[in-house]
Amino acid sequence: MDAEQIIDALELNEGVFRHLLAPDSPMDVFWKPEEKKWCLLEIVCHLKDEEVLDFRSRTEHILEYPELPMPEIDPPAWVERHSYLQQDFLHVLQDFIKERRHSVIWLRELENAHWEKVYHHADFGEITAFRMLANWLAHDYLHIRQINRLRYQYLKEKSGVDLDYAGDYGLLPGAAS
Repeated sequence: MDAEQIIDALELNEGVFRHLLAPDSPMDVFWKPEEKKWCLLEIVCHLKDEEVLDFRSRTEHILEYPELPMPEIDPPAWVERHSYLQQDFLHVLQDFIKERRHSVIWLRELENAHWEKVYHHADFGEITAFRMLANWLAHDYLHIRQINRLRYQYLKEKSGVDLDYAGDYGLLPGAAS
């Protein structure tokens, strides 16, 4: 994949997230399958923060100032620091969608982006701007999977019926493990 294809996929995922996180779904946004797992509200807050404070800002940093240290981030701490569970789900979802649109516009307006520029990260080694862009998309896919799994678990618990006829959620025919 090239940068343009990844940007296209990021734009498509805006709609995926909008539909997966639709506020009119029957799922309680605070529901968790286990205490240490995230609910939909925490996931959407995380997506918004990652969009602005991590992927967009760090991609820009690599493209513009690869020789300077990056500002520190701490996504696990954001849950408490940014009071995720006190946020309004619909407001955060709208903010995330708005920020994703802003990101896509920004990415499309980059002229002659040097995707091969490198930042030397202490934990991940050399990270090119292109690698950061690809990881941005991969992050989307990880959370799309997380949201789908959460919805499945919610259905299983709240419907009270056996879902084995649908197939084994963890192992679908033809799916990579």
